[in-house]
This record gives sequence, structure tokens and C-alpha cells, in this order.
Amino acid sequence: MPSFSYVARNTDGVTVKGVLAADTQQQVLRSLDEQSLFPLEIQEGGMAVSGMTGRKKSVRATNVAVFYSQFADLLHAGVPALRSLDVMWKQTSNAVLKEVLKEVREDLASGQTLADAMDKHPNAFSPLHVSMIRAGEKGGFLEEVLKRIATFTERQNELRNKVIGALIYPSILMTVGAGIVVFLLVIVVPQVRKFLMGDLPILTQWVFAACDLLQLRGWWVLGGLAVVIVSAVAFVRSPGGRETVDRLQMKLPVLGEILRLVAICRFCRILGTLLTNGVPILQSLKIARDSAGNRMLVDVIEDSTEAVRKGAALSGPLGRSGLFPLDIVDMIAVGEESNNLENVLITIADSYEARTGRKIDLAVRLLEPLLLVGMAAVVAVIAIALLLPILTMSGRGAG
Repeated sequence: MPSFSYVARNTDGVTVKGVLAADTQQQVLRSLDEQSLFPLEIQEGGMAVSGMTGRKKSVRATNVAVFYSQFADLLHAGVPALRSLDVMWKQTSNAVLKEVLKEVREDLASGQTLADAMDKHPNAFSPLHVSMIRAGEKGGFLEEVLKRIATFTERQNELRNKVIGALIYPSILMTVGAGIVVFLLVIVVPQVRKFLMGDLPILTQWVFAACDLLQLRGWWVLGGLAVVIVSAVAFVRSPGGRETVDRLQMKLPVLGEILRLVAICRFCRILGTLLTNGVPILQSLKIARDSAGNRMLVDVIEDSTEAVRKGAALSGPLGRSGLFPLDIVDMIAVGEESNNLENVLITIADSYEARTGRKIDLAVRLLEPLLLVGMAAVVAVIAIALLLPILTMSGRGAG
């Protein structure tokens, strides 16, 4: 059996090196994944092999959902898998997906399983989907699995698009408001300033100071903002920074609750979908943990995985964490007792996604008038700062 040397990064961001004995590079990648190691480089017989196989071939989730749905329909119509891939390869208009399907078809024709062929393209087919497809192939219900993946992907896209769509208008308001303030300070205030003399009110002095800062040090301000943004991004991407941000997000009023519910809904839907499709619970928990998107939730799922491995119930660690609402914990406990956990998790996801959607709509409706009031307040401060010395001079003149 050949040996592979590897360089990988663990969940704490630490680079590790080692050697594994395996038949293929794919087995090495799978082994590293089981150890929660992210491969950076793999070498076989002195030849460097990229650990990022397929990662440049990123496909939009909407296109992948359509692919799964069409694939399931073709299999349901009795079309063999190879012929189905040929048909979709010819019909797809997405160049990246077209290339991926060609490679998947070639690997399938060479004797590999569909799951192994898809596993080479993680940016097109997520580990969650690959695990479900592998279970469907082994259990003989591939067509049903593909339909469920398509539905699952569409629901996740709907929730993601709802969140993004809800933030578009507030973002536009903030951008327009900032533009108006800059315009007033850079263009309007300097023109009025020429006519204001003498001892000025403190508010007017502050506005003029802000005007001078933008006019004389504008590039320095932009440079400072760029440095702050770059530093913030680097901090967020670091393991410690990501954990800090996740903890702060959970503590934010209104927004924290929404983000927590979104993460919980994702966890419940992923875990329920995997269990429904025959994936073992420990493997399902590992995949759900990696897809959680929040470090605090990841820690809770890790504790739950250890509890389940020791024979305990899943609901115990979830309830003790304080992150999961009590009614969700109770429903999970009932699902475990009735041996119906997978259906209960899907029901929780459906119910709470609808509630979360309503909370998002309400939060956005409250945010919009707050932003408008904030913009009006800033403009009013500038206007008052310019009017105060004019009224003062008028009063002196009348006196």
C-alpha cells in the first residue's frame, strides 16, 4: 500500500504534518476529514498533489438543486445513471457544472460509486449531500435521496435569500445616508462657512472640525477605514476571532436571537435529513457540526456527539447548553423516546424557519424607521449647527 505525506490544518488553525498509508488520494482526503483536518498539500512518491481537488469548481446552490431534481426525475423514468449524466451534461448551460458532470460521469463509468465521484468536487457537492447519496446507493433508494437533497437545498436557499433580501433595503439606506452626510460636510458646509464669523457655538465648531477632517485628511480617513476593515476581516477569519464574534452575535438584542434560531434550524434540518436517509447518527452529528456555522453551536454539538457515543440521549447536552429553546429540547427528547427523531427534527426546522422568517420581517420593519430617524437626526444636527450662528448674529444685529 503506498504512503502519502500530508500538510494539513486542524480546527484551531494549527498546521500539522504526517504520513498515511492508503490506496488512493481520495482515501487520504477522507481520512483527514474524519480527523477534522483541512488538507493543504498531499505528496505521493515525490509528486505534489493538491489537497484542494475540485475546490476551484464552485457551483451555485440553485444550480445544484436543479441538477438533483432533474437527476431524480430521470432515474424515476428508468433512465440509467450514466445516461442521465450524459443528458444533463448536454443540457446544462453552466460551464463549471458542465465540467464537473463530465468528470463525475467519467469516474462513474470507470467503476467508482456516484458518491465517491461527487466527493472529488466539494464546492459543487457538499459533504452533507455526498453522505446522503452514499447512504442512498447502499440502501437502494438513491432516487428518493436526490429528491430530498433538492428539496433541502431549495429550503436552505429560501432562508438564506430571505435574510439577504431583508438586509438589502437597510444597506441602501445606510449607504445613501452616509453619502448625504459626506456631501453636506464637503460641499454645503464650506459654502455656508464663508459667511459665519466671530465666536461660534460649540456644536458649529464640531461640525466645522468634521468638515476640515474630511477636506484636509479625507484620504487618511479612507486609509484608516481600510486598515480597520482589513484588520477586522483578518480577526474574524482567525479561530479565536471567529469564536469571539460568534459569542458576541448571540448576545445581541433581537439580532442575536435571529442568528441563533437560524443556526438551530440549519442544524435540525441537516441532522434530520441525514437520519432520514439512513446516515448513522454519529456521522450525521459530525456533518451537522461542520455545517453549523457558529462556534458556540459547534461546541454544543461536539458535547452531544460524545454523549451519544457513550449511550446517552442527544437532548441532554442540548438542553444544558442554554442555546436551544426548551420547547425544541422537549420535542427532541420526545422524538428520541418514540424512535422518531428524524421526523421531529424536520418538523422543528419547518416550524422555526417560518417563525424566524417572521422575526426577520419584524426586525427589518423596525430597523428601517430607525435608520431614517438616524439619518434625519444627523442632517438636523448639521442644519442646526449652521443656523445657530446665523440666528445669533441676527439677534445681535437687532439688538
